Amino acid sequence: MPPFTMKLLALTLVALTLAACSHRSEAPADLADDDAFCRATGVAAGSPGYVACRRDRDVQRSNAVTRDNRAQRNLGEYMMSNPSRP
Repeated sequence: MPPFTMKLLALTLVALTLAACSHRSEAPADLADDDAFCRATGVAAGSPGYVACRRDRDVQRSNAVTRDNRAQRNLGEYMMSNPSRP
């Protein structure tokens, strides 16, 4: 296979991989329905317990997104630092 074709194939593969990661800011699915989760714990909407539950869920979501973004960044840095290893 000609070198140009190999480079083009590699570039296409990289573009497809990056396109798959384009929605990194989406919330994790297990934290999606905060209202239903908080109501299931038995607190009434608008009560201090409900507000605290929603706040805690927001913190959990933020931590999960931050952790996922850090893992993705670390993987990218590893791949850039070690191009010869799979």
